[in-house]
Amino acid sequence: MAEVRQQVQQEHLPVSGMHCAGCASNVQDTLSKQPGVVDAQVNYADASVSLEYDASVTSLDTLQQVVRDIGYDLYLPAESAQEDRDFEADRQRAYLRLRRNVWLSIGFAIPVVIIGMFFPDLPNGRWIMWLLTTPVVFAFGSRFFRGAWQQLQRGRANMDTLVAMSTSIAYLLSVVNTLYPDYLEARGMEAHVYFEAAAVIITFILIGRLLEDRAKLQTSQAIRSLMDLQPPTVMRIGDDGQPRQVQAAEVQVDDVLLVRPGDQIAVDGVVVDGSSYIDESMITGEPLPAVKTAGDRVFTGTINQKGSFQMRATEVGAATMLARMIKTVREAQGSKAPVQHLVDRIAAVFVPIVIMIAVLSFAAWLLWGGDQALTYGLLSMVTVLVIACPCALGLATPTALMVGIGRAAQSGILIKDATSLELSHKLDAVLLDKTGTITEGKPAVTDIQWFAPGADKMALTEILHALETRSEHPLAGAIVRFLALKKARPVVIDDFVSVTGKGVKGKVHGRLFAVGTRSFAEGICGSFGSEVDNIVAAWHGAARTVVYYVSENGILAVLGIADPVKRGSQEAVQQLRGMGIDVFLLTGDSKATADAVASVVGIEQVHARLLPEAKARFVQELRNQGKVVAVVGDGINDTQALTEADVGIAMGTGSDIAIDVAAITIVSADLRKVPQAILLSRRTTRTIRQNLFWAFIYNVIGIPVAAGVLYPFTGYLLNPMIAGAAMALSSVSVVTNSLRLRWARIAQDD
Repeated sequence: MAEVRQQVQQEHLPVSGMHCAGCASNVQDTLSKQPGVVDAQVNYADASVSLEYDASVTSLDTLQQVVRDIGYDLYLPAESAQEDRDFEADRQRAYLRLRRNVWLSIGFAIPVVIIGMFFPDLPNGRWIMWLLTTPVVFAFGSRFFRGAWQQLQRGRANMDTLVAMSTSIAYLLSVVNTLYPDYLEARGMEAHVYFEAAAVIITFILIGRLLEDRAKLQTSQAIRSLMDLQPPTVMRIGDDGQPRQVQAAEVQVDDVLLVRPGDQIAVDGVVVDGSSYIDESMITGEPLPAVKTAGDRVFTGTINQKGSFQMRATEVGAATMLARMIKTVREAQGSKAPVQHLVDRIAAVFVPIVIMIAVLSFAAWLLWGGDQALTYGLLSMVTVLVIACPCALGLATPTALMVGIGRAAQSGILIKDATSLELSHKLDAVLLDKTGTITEGKPAVTDIQWFAPGADKMALTEILHALETRSEHPLAGAIVRFLALKKARPVVIDDFVSVTGKGVKGKVHGRLFAVGTRSFAEGICGSFGSEVDNIVAAWHGAARTVVYYVSENGILAVLGIADPVKRGSQEAVQQLRGMGIDVFLLTGDSKATADAVASVVGIEQVHARLLPEAKARFVQELRNQGKVVAVVGDGINDTQALTEADVGIAMGTGSDIAIDVAAITIVSADLRKVPQAILLSRRTTRTIRQNLFWAFIYNVIGIPVAAGVLYPFTGYLLNPMIAGAAMALSSVSVVTNSLRLRWARIAQDD
């Protein structure tokens, strides 16, 4: 029999119908048990599931039906090309429907509360309360009963179960006491009604759900903001050279587009004609516009300033940087931090435990409650069921992660998974690559010293430009860029010769000129004087590569070339050290060059001439010492170290391989984003801990008080209405606390 090969695929899909952490746990458990499902992680706050499944065993259609069978729904990509917008529209409609029910519930509940609390002896008051409470419980609160029934059919329980049980007990007891008040009164007990409790519990919980849904919609603002960056239309230049407006979705690779002042760029591409300044802050987080000329790359969602230019599309649709950012942020927001797995296990058994506590509380009151045992027993059971809310527990971690990851994306920091975000706050060692990470990654002329007469300098500069333009040496391009002679007069060079690894030479009007190494230059004009030697010695001490420009008559100039340190690298290192983090420089370059760069940025621990394997071994040595290590790099040679690190951070301008293996990507390649990412991790982790603390404390204190533990000492028994308000407030407070991350300062530790 032929072996069937696995076809493991990954999808991130929206889930509708979840009302609490228990719902998320039910969906996750059900999907995880299906044949062919490798992994399923449900995010309640994001209303989504990250699925990994074997397409040769199961299909998305099958899994969708499984989810529908347990009372929820799964949105599939194949259903609509506008899947995200459809899901958001459904969420918005559900929110508006819930808001309508909240206002109607408030309108019906207020007179019930007024009668129950202030006019208990009103003629026919109980009948009026019954009439007004019924639509609140069974119409506006019908979602709880539907959800509870669906779970009961499958032997499960969730938050809907608690609400349905508590309100139905209060409602049915009130109906019995309204119809047959003489039964209890004949036995010396007052026939209380709890219509106001049932109405207010439903109302408060609906209000809590409304505020929670509103806050949860805000937590996914980062995704919607990124989605809104792509304009719907674009000006495409046709075969006749005329621009025509077309839908952005119609643009193909190699199409030429016209970008006018103020336009938002619709696809990734390369400038082919014209120049302008581009506001790339929404992609890179950098506030200053970047100048773009022919050959420069431009990205979807960025905004053109005053200039007009033409660009050739290189990536469209899902291949653009913006689309990849959206995918990365969505997957990261749907991932789970390690602490969340513990919370999920607690939430899965929480509701059955609460029901057991409520029943035990009722039994205890019946045994030791005295004359009012039945009344107080029912009251405590209802209150326990109402106050025990797993929603705050389920929302504590994912809401903080969603907001934190979204906040990072808006700052040009792409975090691929929740684990890296949680680990980053523990970092105590950051290892920095040199080339392309601390430095620009390309050579540039940093110094030039002329020895020729000033009157001849312009003509000599044009000759130098002409020689280096024809040279194939990698440093020649740096010299050409430095000279920047866009309108240089043409120079005719005779007898041009290029000597590999040495330099170039040629004659101009019969006079021999040369550019290259010292030995090559001395072969043209003889030895140099002490003035040249002193300058060269100083430049070598600063890790400069020296290029000599000579004629047959003597030295004309020396140029110092180096890979310049990026703006902000020194500041980033100072911030990292100020956070108590050890900073290391790891490079394959020479010791002298590494020391020179390290002295500029303030790094004391330098390791030079390291091969990729040696970098990875050094990372492992630090981890074996108990350190939590981050590696920051941009090249293929950094991938082993990035993989070995606890947290790999790649520069967005580096190799695709480095970006793929890293857990965090700095889009702008600004090293100052690294301490910002760590600060954001610290704040996010702090928020998670705060949320979990208050969620646990709320239940640890609330459930015993609801059961009546204070009654023997104080005579106080918690009112179910207050319990309902407290339950709603717990979820709202957790989400609100997470939303504070949207405005957190991450530029420096405050």
